[in-house]
Amino acid sequence: MKHKAQKIGRVRAAVLGWLGAPFGLTDVDAWARLGVSSSAGVNVNDQNVLQLSAVWACARLISETIGTLPLGMHERTSAGKRPAPQHPLHFIIGSQPNTDTVSSVFWESVVAAMLLRGNGRCEKLMVGERVVGLNFLYPPRLSISRKGDGSKEYRYTDENGRQRIIPASRIWTIPGWSLDGANGVSVIQYGAQVFGSALATDEAAAGVFKRGLMPTTWFKYPKVMRPEQRDAARELIEGRLSGAINAGRPAILEADMEVGTLGIDPVDAQLLESRGFSIQEICRWFRVPPWMVGHTEKSTSWGTGIEQQMIGFLVFTLGPWLKRIEQSIVKDLLTPAERLRYYPKFSVEGLLRADSAARAAFYSVMVNNGILTRDEVRELEDRAPMGGNASVLTVQTALAPLDQLGSTTADQQARTAMANWLKDMMASQADT
Repeated sequence: MKHKAQKIGRVRAAVLGWLGAPFGLTDVDAWARLGVSSSAGVNVNDQNVLQLSAVWACARLISETIGTLPLGMHERTSAGKRPAPQHPLHFIIGSQPNTDTVSSVFWESVVAAMLLRGNGRCEKLMVGERVVGLNFLYPPRLSISRKGDGSKEYRYTDENGRQRIIPASRIWTIPGWSLDGANGVSVIQYGAQVFGSALATDEAAAGVFKRGLMPTTWFKYPKVMRPEQRDAARELIEGRLSGAINAGRPAILEADMEVGTLGIDPVDAQLLESRGFSIQEICRWFRVPPWMVGHTEKSTSWGTGIEQQMIGFLVFTLGPWLKRIEQSIVKDLLTPAERLRYYPKFSVEGLLRADSAARAAFYSVMVNNGILTRDEVRELEDRAPMGGNASVLTVQTALAPLDQLGSTTADQQARTAMANWLKDMMASQADT
């Protein structure tokens, strides 16, 4: 495996040196499936890297979380900011990008491509100058090359095997973390050493279990064996003595055969500790706390409560990805005139949803201070609005200025009612 990975690396380097940039083969996407060789002797590509449970869990956690967040268009008005469901992009980015896909699946695919390959690319479906839909372009079926004039040519192969050329003006690219300010870097390329070591550790662990949790074993016979005797001995060793399925079964040694071992014990090799360290390294690459992917050997330092931990995950992990998507929508999907008025926004309040007691305390403060109305609170709790005074902002008057005490209509009504009550009391006493 090591020699194969090194051979692939040499072939790629030779082809790059021969063809070079004029043919566009220096693009990281062109080599994602070919893979990157690692010092551990394992070739890392977009297929086997997802066989690592930590990579699978991290990529799935981030992409599914972003894919299920509400996303919609908002507008700036003289009265303030408010949702803009009337904008055509509101339905496209928030509900259904095209006739075959819903928004959650669409954004999962886009974010996964950004995470692993550095760039998420989509095709803009246009009617005139208006975007009416978006198609995600699966990276393995998209080839990018450069023509003689230096412009890029995008050739995409559909599911039915038909190839078509997509104009560059209809390609929407969302870069991930970037070093050159234009293209996102490939995690597969830069993390090849970490992922390669993790893959090699998994292969070593699988080999250990296959051999019955034993290191390499040697068998010695006192005399030179004939070919048929050697075949019979090998069949005996491989079929009846080796493997985890034969562990614990008694072994019969014949013809003065001796047995010994080469290598070190799996415990001494700290195989399990190495696999645990690989999980932490992979989580560090994706900036995901290990406990969120099921690795709970060590406590987290992101706060003690689930809400504090979710805030840390939102701010340090999801925040940059959400900002990239929002700004890319403004840059590439809105017209210059629309950018002054409309903007997209992810709603992250659902991630910060606390327990019922904490939510009640939060709503009470927001209503009593005139920040939210009771109907807005009911909307956050998915309840029907009550209307009337429930849609009016109210504040408590206990902290009103001293010079304004007694000036409200309610106070005047209270004084009138008290005066009428005293008048009636005095009249009844006079009658008696």
